[in-house]
Formats: sequence, structure tokens, C-alpha cells
Amino acid sequence: MQVTVLGAGSMGHGIAQVSAMAGYDVVLRDIESELVEKGLEGIRENLQGGVDRDKVTEDEMEATLGRIEGTTDLAAAVADAELVVEAVPEDMDLKQDVLSEAEAETGEETVIASNTSSLSVTEMASALDRPERVVGLHFFNPPHLMDLVEIVIAEQTDDRTEAFAIDYVREIDKEDVVVRDSAGFATSRLGLVTGLEAIRMVEEGVASPADIDEAMKLGYGYPMGPIELGDHVGLDVRLHIAEHLREELGERFKPPQALRRKVRAGNLGKKSGEGFYVWEDGERAGMSGDWGEDDA
Repeated sequence: MQVTVLGAGSMGHGIAQVSAMAGYDVVLRDIESELVEKGLEGIRENLQGGVDRDKVTEDEMEATLGRIEGTTDLAAAVADAELVVEAVPEDMDLKQDVLSEAEAETGEETVIASNTSSLSVTEMASALDRPERVVGLHFFNPPHLMDLVEIVIAEQTDDRTEAFAIDYVREIDKEDVVVRDSAGFATSRLGLVTGLEAIRMVEEGVASPADIDEAMKLGYGYPMGPIELGDHVGLDVRLHIAEHLREELGERFKPPQALRRKVRAGNLGKKSGEGFYVWEDGERAGMSGDWGEDDA
């Protein structure tokens, strides 16, 4: 089976990697060759990290890389695909355009999936001629390390597409949960509530970001605290999702002013070098503002 991933960013190249590691032929497509190469390099780095930690063998790394092809040609990328997964930015118009363009170049049985974390899959599907083959596949960042894939069933998704999605997720050695299409699904909705409240606690001076995160890791078994997770995801992404869920579900998702100020200042988290933490070479180096040293 061929899997085509549209978008070579952190989510897109991660989805391409786990698909190739499961034995699928993969085409990774983006709009510029530099973006494609950056995505392929990200896969190489992930795999090399696995080799260095004895999680992946050299042979597995080479075999995985050999199953992945990069391109900027959309028609060629999707022509032979049995599954197309879009992993472009969280913008409804953009996603509908990409999915519609892909549908025009695919066979009638090709399943078309969105990696959206919060947008309506039903609305996306409405832009297609055959919306019954659309499904949400919400991977978690980074896809090669996170076990969960949330399968989102749109109003139009038929039984064949749902079964195909479940089989695919299990074949790539991930755990699936199936949810009906609703704002924020299950995971983004619950995770965002925790993240926004944690930011409000920082605003109110309840505790430092590091202490709040440590409390959730030690007390509730979180692998990563909610504030650090926001820095990883991107505070601009967090704000965008919060505003969307506020519109859909009400004032309990109102973004804290501290989050808005960070985004306005360009302090977006790990990708910009500073969010609620300061980041150096991809690692936490301290806390932003007046909180003092970060002992994590």
C-alpha cells in the first residue's frame, strides 16, 4: 500500500516515518523542495536518534528511508495512493483546498484523511465530491514516539473508511480511539482545558511554570507538564485552538491574557526559542520572565 502525506513539517514527516517503518511505501509532498528536504532530514535525524538509543537498527533505518520518496508534484504524489493524509497548518480553507486538489487526482477508493487536532472533519469533507471517504487521523507530536492516534468519524464517513482507518492505525503499531466529530474531539478538548488553566495559575502567581508541570508529572503521571507541552506544540497553535473552541463551545475556553501576550511578542515556545520556558538547542534552559532557575 502507498501512503501519501501532504505537508512535510514536524507532523507530516513524522506520519511519513511511522508509515514507512510499518512497511508502507510513502510519498512525502510539500510545496517547495526545501521543505521536502527538511522533512526528509527530520526523518533521518529521528531514525538516527533511534539507532543511537538502540531502539532502531541500522538496517531498519536504511529500509525505512528507502521506502520514502519526496516530491513537490501533488498529482504524482497522490496518483497511486491508497491513503492520503494531509498535515498542513490548521486553517479550514487551506485544508479544504488541499483535500479537494488531492481528491481530483486520486482513484475513487482512495481514503483521504486529515491530521487536524481541532477543526471539523465534517466541514472539510463537505468540500469533496465523495465525502464518505474522508476521516480524521489525529496523530500526536512527535508521531514516532507517541502511541495514540485519535480516529475522527465525520458525519459523512462510511463504514469502509472507518474500518480502513482503524486497520491502518493498528498496522503502524499505534493505539486508536474512535470519536465522533465534535469541536476539539476528545483529546484536544480535555488537554486544552488543562493547559489554559495552568497558564491562568501562572498569571495568578500560584506557582512557577516548572513547579506546575512537575506537580502534574509526579501527581498525575503526565509524561510532560501542560505548560511545557504548550511550548512544544506552539503557543500560537494553542491560542488558535482555544479561540476556535471558545467560538464553538463557550467561554470556558477563553484564552488567558498571558497566552495572548506571549503570542503577540513572538514568544511561541520551543520553535522560537522562548515561550513560558527559554529553549536552547531544543532543550529547556530556563523559565521566561522572573521565575528564576529551572531545575528540570
